[in-house]
Amino acid sequence: MQDDDLFTSEMSGVEPLKRDPRERLVKADRTDSAVRRQAAVTAHARSDNRLTDDGIAPLDAWYALEFKRPGIQNGVYRKLRLGHYDIDARLDLHRMTVAQARIEVWSFFKEARRLGLRTLLITHGKGLGNKEKSGSGVLKGYVNHWLKDIDDVQAFHSALPQHGGTGAVYVLLRKSEEKKRENRERFLKGRVQDV
Repeated sequence: MQDDDLFTSEMSGVEPLKRDPRERLVKADRTDSAVRRQAAVTAHARSDNRLTDDGIAPLDAWYALEFKRPGIQNGVYRKLRLGHYDIDARLDLHRMTVAQARIEVWSFFKEARRLGLRTLLITHGKGLGNKEKSGSGVLKGYVNHWLKDIDDVQAFHSALPQHGGTGAVYVLLRKSEEKKRENRERFLKGRVQDV
């Protein structure tokens, strides 16, 4: 009891802190939640992101993604497929939800277009870490679908093993007007032009 006596003697002049009376919290009015919901829908509608985030089937982990728009030369596509182009930018989608990946992919392509990039690498994973759907890549299926929906994408193919294999994809974008002009000037250099 010696500790109790010591404690009591030490606390003899202490007064409890004064608290403000508690306020009862009530659920927000239905009109507030309706306003918030409408604001979210409007913000989603204002976004220029056209990529879908539901209803796409997952793909097998070892399935190789491949796509080429009409007009792309076979030699250009072969160089892309073999990883012979320098990669201008990379995006890693590991551990992202479909909704997060959708936003990241769209902003990644907008930035690539703005910077005039040509060759990209997107790592989507194979889906082998997903315990429920082992061996099926959910993001892989979405990336395959999304890339076909983006107008600037001219071609894409699953990457080589050193860049992620079937868990990543090389993407070839349309040339910017500035790059087209630079190529024309380079090829016309030294040629005599008829005037």
